Amino acid sequence: MNLLFEFITAMVATMGFSLLFNVGKRDLPVCGLIGAIAWVIYKASMIYYASPILGCLFAAASVGITSFIASRVMKNASTVYIIPGIVPMVPGINVFNTMMAIQDGDMAKAADLGIEMLCMAGAIAIGLLIVESFTVFVKTSVLNKIKVKKRI
Repeated sequence: MNLLFEFITAMVATMGFSLLFNVGKRDLPVCGLIGAIAWVIYKASMIYYASPILGCLFAAASVGITSFIASRVMKNASTVYIIPGIVPMVPGINVFNTMMAIQDGDMAKAADLGIEMLCMAGAIAIGLLIVESFTVFVKTSVLNKIKVKKRI
């Protein structure tokens, strides 16, 4: 029940950020669904692996895959779905806790939280990069095969 509530909350939050990014009305539910799926994957990987960094990596990869599919189905740019889709994973609470630790003078805790936050942000970027590289590779290899067949 708790995961269902988090799924719905992540969907609504992603749709809210989609409005801030001027996403079209027909794309709002798709953006919300992508963000909610990413959040569930993040939470599931936190249960199984207990690592927010791996959770961000897997969730970002799911955002990349679902955004690629949605962009083809909806005939829109994939960034329309990627940007709002990563919003639920942004490590905002880690930034806040890092700043609070700095304010309290606990530099060891601030360093730990800051490094974890940077690793989470890097995992988001790497997850998206892996999926994007794979899709570009597939596109180019498929296009090269089609060109070769046309010449023969």
